[in-house]
Amino acid sequence: MNVILFDDDARDHLLPLTFTRPVAEIRIGILTIREKWEKYLKTKCSFFTEKYLSEKYPLKVSATNLLINGSILPDKKLLKAILALKQNQALVTNNYLIACVLSSTKIEQFNPTKIVSLKTFGYSDSLTKINFPWDIFSKNGDALNADFALLTKGRKSAPVSATNKILGKNIFIEKGAKIECAVLNTTTGPIYIGKDAEVMEGSIIRGPFALCEHSVLKLGAKIYGPTTIGPYCKVGGEVNNSVIFGYSNKAHDGFLGNAVLGEWCNIGADSNNSNLKNNYENVKIWSYIKNGFADTGLQFCGLIMGDHSKCGINTMFNTGTVVGVSSNIYGDGFPRNFIPSFHWGGAQGFTEYKINKAIQTAELVYARRKMLFDDTEKKIFHHLYQLTYPENKK
Repeated sequence: MNVILFDDDARDHLLPLTFTRPVAEIRIGILTIREKWEKYLKTKCSFFTEKYLSEKYPLKVSATNLLINGSILPDKKLLKAILALKQNQALVTNNYLIACVLSSTKIEQFNPTKIVSLKTFGYSDSLTKINFPWDIFSKNGDALNADFALLTKGRKSAPVSATNKILGKNIFIEKGAKIECAVLNTTTGPIYIGKDAEVMEGSIIRGPFALCEHSVLKLGAKIYGPTTIGPYCKVGGEVNNSVIFGYSNKAHDGFLGNAVLGEWCNIGADSNNSNLKNNYENVKIWSYIKNGFADTGLQFCGLIMGDHSKCGINTMFNTGTVVGVSSNIYGDGFPRNFIPSFHWGGAQGFTEYKINKAIQTAELVYARRKMLFDDTEKKIFHHLYQLTYPENKK
């Protein structure tokens, strides 16, 4: 059956991370949500997402289609219930749609918030759903444990060099990974080191932790789990309970805690984020839905940064700071704790980050990875720029 992962209302609550991707492309645990479903279902998935993202993330429709909520993580019980669905049947819980089976003629009218002409079945078992940006680091531990079991079942780890100090046995090293003179503590959770990744000398890792393919943990890094570093990243300094989607760098000293970084981000040397308020109150962060601040219900919440945003050296982020897409933060003092997309500046104020300059930077960053920031990517940038500066729309 053709499988489609759809965005529901969580998409708007997950901004700015979902400005540039469908919900199912969020990384939590070791894999993205899409990659998890593809491994469980043993098939490729397409996306039912925002129109401006559909060129990069196309929708594939067949005669019969299984649509699954892209904000929900798979497990065996849920998979069994979903695969039992027949044409025009839906699985629901707590007034939201988990999955349904539709013909090609009904896809165009599909609305995940309005289930019509479908026979519904309730699902009462627990499941994991990602509704807010802070869910990504808050639920990362369970997701990392589940992905570790999924990826390593029936497989043998590559050998670990004798120069390392290992506590516990719950470690898996993929082919081509390099680890020397590191301390790896798996008694608090598993440690997964991806293909061709490198852990440099002096690094101290406390699981659960994942370092995905081709990423590098720099000399003397200190990692507290649950933390995930996605593919093609360079990370150093101190990191606690954070998720970095991929292709992003925090290569130097400085603290990142209870945070989520998108792709193509760069954190300057000695930059830090606060993750706890001095009065120990719950952290409030910017909500694009409310157009104001929302209570996370958490005492610990650090930095949420959208794709392509960057900060200069010694940047200080307040507790619960949200940064949009393609913004550049620098200078002394604490910048405000909501920085919209395409903004340039710091504590002394912000100016517009011109779209041509933002695209030029993105092209250079892609070129360093021997990748092309093509017309499809540029169209997404232009769309997001016009959302930020509607008065500049031509």
